[in-house]
Amino acid sequence: MELSLVEIWQSMGFMARFVAISLLGMGFLSLFVVFERLLVLIRTDRESLQFAARVRPLLDAGEAVPLRKLAHSYPKNPLARITALGIDTYEANLDSKDPIELTRRELVRKLEVFSAEARRGMGMLASIGSTAPFIGLFGTVIGIITAFQGIAAAGGGGLGAVSAGIAEALIVTAVGLVVAIASVLFYNYLSGRFDRLDMRMQHAAGELIDYLEGANGGNTRHG
Repeated sequence: MELSLVEIWQSMGFMARFVAISLLGMGFLSLFVVFERLLVLIRTDRESLQFAARVRPLLDAGEAVPLRKLAHSYPKNPLARITALGIDTYEANLDSKDPIELTRRELVRKLEVFSAEARRGMGMLASIGSTAPFIGLFGTVIGIITAFQGIAAAGGGGLGAVSAGIAEALIVTAVGLVVAIASVLFYNYLSGRFDRLDMRMQHAAGELIDYLEGANGGNTRHG
């Protein structure tokens, strides 16, 4: 006997339907997080290339004021934000004993904050990937219990009587596995992209500290 998805849905009990809807909602939420983070990564990569191409000549020439203006013109780009933060922190602490060390500490703190901001929603993606199979299994158990209750109420039935009910119940597990596998794959892919972004931010912070150390060694005051 072949069952269509409509027939399977109609034969499901309330709890099985609730679990199936929950899994579908988790799947859509997972897709939303993935597409939203992908758009952020694409925009970040595009702006980072533009920023890097424009900032290199300024670093080589030691042009502090244009460098700061350029960094502030990319308010959502993490590399530009690191650059702007470093210059602003250095400028604010020029009269202190060690402005370079204070700037380095501030950059280390902000690198963690920017990394957490970039990974927003990744915890949700990981949670969906780890819990979806168990939610699907819960729906299957409920469906099997409902199938056997129907057999008991009917007063009997062999393998043919229970196979349809079990097949309907297993659909929920299949949905849970699809949601979990997709979520885990996307999570691993995005994690790799964000790890590379973290490396670029650390490299940018290191280059900025080198630039500021050179300026400080030359007793250059930026205003």
